[in-house]
Amino acid sequence: MSDTKAIFISLLLEPNDDGYLAFVPGIQGAFAEGDTIEEAIFNCIDVVNMIVAYRAERGESLGFNEIAIEPNTRMTVAIPIGVK
Repeated sequence: MSDTKAIFISLLLEPNDDGYLAFVPGIQGAFAEGDTIEEAIFNCIDVVNMIVAYRAERGESLGFNEIAIEPNTRMTVAIPIGVK
């Protein structure tokens, strides 16, 4: 577990013609669409994970908002469960 890290991102959402667009400012290429807010969020998270994996293969990191996860690490996350 010593190499486990968490990356905290700010994800922005915008309505578009076919649903929603989610994107992460500061990470080039980190955007995705979805028919629902939830789908756009999860699609964007998948894209961010691909970008992180690609950069890890190259020995690079995002360079911000990364913390090491240790056995006693606790964190709080905010997740939208409904939007009207």
